[in-house]
Amino acid sequence: MATLHLGTSGWSYASWVGPFYPEGLKPGDFLAHYASVFSCVEVDSTFYAVPSARTVQRWKEVTPPGFLFCPKAPRAVTHEKRLADCEAEWDDFLKTMELLGDKLGIVVLQFDSSFRYEHREALKRFAPRLPTGHRFAIELRDRSWLKIPFAEWLRERGIALVLQDHPSMPRLAEVTAEFTYVRLLGRRSDIPGEDFSRVVIRREAELPYWARTIRQFLAEGTEVYAFSNNRYQGHAPATVRSLLEEMARPENRA
Repeated sequence: MATLHLGTSGWSYASWVGPFYPEGLKPGDFLAHYASVFSCVEVDSTFYAVPSARTVQRWKEVTPPGFLFCPKAPRAVTHEKRLADCEAEWDDFLKTMELLGDKLGIVVLQFDSSFRYEHREALKRFAPRLPTGHRFAIELRDRSWLKIPFAEWLRERGIALVLQDHPSMPRLAEVTAEFTYVRLLGRRSDIPGEDFSRVVIRREAELPYWARTIRQFLAEGTEVYAFSNNRYQGHAPATVRSLLEEMARPENRA
């Protein structure tokens, strides 16, 4: 079977102390402990600001060989400038992320629901700025993109369509690259606040679907990256554990 990379969206959550991080663990040691449990992480913080080179070098130093970071592109690129006149921001982001070396995984470009299929020309014009030496995934939040021509456009470039569990989009199993990228997101308003210490919403109906789908991808030779957000159930590490348990069930192994 192909390789499965499982993790969470971010690691720097004070409310994880106790249920995930040992009591008394300092925030500066969160990442090293996280990397002793999971093999990869989606970096949510890069959406808001590009970290310093020193910070990225430390990420690399405190994680073991083979660990992967999957950073989200800055919102200045995807949301504020809509892929136009953003060369400086994009180049700065990529240059900084390249400091991770072989620990740089998939780079994710996330768009909001106002970015529709009618804006596809902006994406096509931006595509040459996606260097062939890296791998990319694109997340879209409007159903107008769910057209065959766009899926084919992604396949031609080896870009993964993010498969998401989000109220605004249908659950898909569309593979457009040699790898695929799954995000278990949920609705932000269902779990307000910043207390992510426990499971609040049960996903007994959804997790078996993702378990079967991921196992099918792996059986077909597709490398899988899958991440849970805290707002999917309330505590992302627990969601990852539940997903693994579902994948181990006989009925989800078929």
